Amino acid sequence: MSSAKPPRRLFITTALPYANGPFHIGHIMEYIQADIWVRHVRLQLTDADQLYFVCADDTHGAPIMLKAEAEGITPQALVARIAATRPQCLDGFLISFDHWHSTDSPENTELSCDIYQKLKARGLIYPKTIEQFYDPVKGMFLPDRYIKGECPKCGAKDQYGDACEHCSTVYNATELVNPYSTLSGAAPVLKTSEHYFFKLSDPQCLAFLREWTQNNRLQSEVSNKIREWLGDESGESKLVDWDISRDAPYFGIEIPDAPGKYFYVWLDAPIGYLASLKARLRQEGVALDDYLRDPGIEQYHFVGKDIIYFHTLFWPAVLKFAGDPYHVPDNVFVHGFITFSGEKMSKSRGTGISPELYLDLGLNPEWLRYYLAAKLNDRVEDLDFNPDDFVARVNSDMIGKYVNIASRTATFLKKYFDNRLGKRFAALPMAKETLQQANAISALYDKRQFSAAVRNIMELADKMNAYWDQQAPWTLAKRFDTLNDAEREALHDTCSVALEVFRLLTLYLKPILPKLASDAEHFLNIAPLNWREVTTTLPAGHTINDYTHLMSRIDPKQHIDRLLEMQAQKVSTPAPAAKSSTAPALPTIAIDDFAKVDLRVAKIVHAEAVEGSDKLLKLTLDIGEDTPRTVFAGIKNAYAPEQLIGRFTAAVTNLAPRKMKFGVSEGMVLAASGETPGIYLLQPDSGAQPGMKIK
Repeated sequence: MSSAKPPRRLFITTALPYANGPFHIGHIMEYIQADIWVRHVRLQLTDADQLYFVCADDTHGAPIMLKAEAEGITPQALVARIAATRPQCLDGFLISFDHWHSTDSPENTELSCDIYQKLKARGLIYPKTIEQFYDPVKGMFLPDRYIKGECPKCGAKDQYGDACEHCSTVYNATELVNPYSTLSGAAPVLKTSEHYFFKLSDPQCLAFLREWTQNNRLQSEVSNKIREWLGDESGESKLVDWDISRDAPYFGIEIPDAPGKYFYVWLDAPIGYLASLKARLRQEGVALDDYLRDPGIEQYHFVGKDIIYFHTLFWPAVLKFAGDPYHVPDNVFVHGFITFSGEKMSKSRGTGISPELYLDLGLNPEWLRYYLAAKLNDRVEDLDFNPDDFVARVNSDMIGKYVNIASRTATFLKKYFDNRLGKRFAALPMAKETLQQANAISALYDKRQFSAAVRNIMELADKMNAYWDQQAPWTLAKRFDTLNDAEREALHDTCSVALEVFRLLTLYLKPILPKLASDAEHFLNIAPLNWREVTTTLPAGHTINDYTHLMSRIDPKQHIDRLLEMQAQKVSTPAPAAKSSTAPALPTIAIDDFAKVDLRVAKIVHAEAVEGSDKLLKLTLDIGEDTPRTVFAGIKNAYAPEQLIGRFTAAVTNLAPRKMKFGVSEGMVLAASGETPGIYLLQPDSGAQPGMKIK
């Protein structure tokens, strides 16, 4: 009977970034953490093993739809623009994803619909009529983030629809006093709609989640938090059924048997992990179903502490009860946030680091990789980036300890031994002690205790440098021509063991510093290092290449001060308007000329497309007169008719009627536009009434 281990199959993801903006430093921290773990695992795999490390843009939802609308482009165009910025950061910070995908993809649509239908067949999807706020001007139901009002407890103004920032009270949006839509300024109205829910509170879901989450799989902090939601076997669960649908207008995946209803972004977003894997497997001619049915699959997710609920309750339950071929995660690795000098990162305040700016200024990405690794562990703890600490750790550890071993040794080997190693260095205590730490360091990587691994590695580097200083090879080198054979061999051994230790340290640091490790491997003239061959020492008499500079130090003024200054300047200086969107100024007019234009507040009471026209909408306007007016406006490419009904705008009411092919236009609505795409209808502030004069 064979005792050979079966091949490993690993599927690893990071949380999907929302595709409404570039990466922030929190994204990069998570990707670096996952990448270090992935690289360590890869260094242990054989040719028979497989590992897929994938991610995707999270592209759906109201925020992206509304941002695209504001820019006068489609959501797909907005997502494509953001996606184009991804490779710079991913490649720049040496993140080794096998595939990057999008939730707005055929694969994600197919998988989301399949999972929904399987959950529905299990009796875990049901419809329920709910009441929520609706913006009559925008013509859409409002997520909590787009509703503000006065806190029902303390009366603080301009509080969001789910919690008060002033007194921390949590409430429903419908409890706000004097609520208003942040999109239009209009007072929202309550409307009912049928939504679809996933029955997370079902006893079978509860039983599964209690078993899945409490078997030493998750971090203790995560398990404790989940226990609050699940309760114990005799306690009452706090799980509530999950609303998985949204009403049109919505950018997302339409529910297959519910026209006009869309999957809520948090249903299809994690399914994007599978969609990315499916797209990657297709490149190799492998079916996702066949891959997932392998009982040996290991599925791991790296996420932040703010999305624990979705990834440790909702997501595992969805996969479990969707059934074949889906695979429940083996683990979810949760990390804390990254702060800057003890403060929460904030784009608006200029506190933090822009990953794009970091790379644009030419800072070495491995400086950041090392610094983060030196502070990351397997706990759900926030990590603080301190500029002074950053400089000290990189310059002292990476350069002063690790790189220093190679740079100080190479000179002696080249000058006195023609770049050749000695014969007996591998048996010396310093080499043996460094090798003996291999399993312990590997185990720390496995458990994501990167800071402990770094400490162990740097302790070994310290010992090697102390050994070098103790041996003082420069004293023998000064009289090299007069040395006897034993003395020459001792000098040769000191130099050779230093490079053998450097080789081992390079392997130990390789998951963190892949580019530096590759350069070190070239210097050592060896094949790429891996953990399977850790005990294979440099051979006696091995020839190394000439040493070239491996890494420079951080210059606090040139690098850090400049980075922080540019970051602050980036925040304080508004982005210049695109020249193409600014029309040339017209000749000056007198106030009397302007007074001839009768501008009034208008309410759009009806809107419809004009048959036979690609540009026009027919608007019916209430401008405070007994009879509404008809106006034809060339805004069809920017607005759907149903979006406009109930909306307020500005109109020129004393414009001479214009007879058109489609009817008579009795005025003109006002909108902004430029040479770049986009038409933006003007809108008065909340409280304006039809017929009010604009002056």
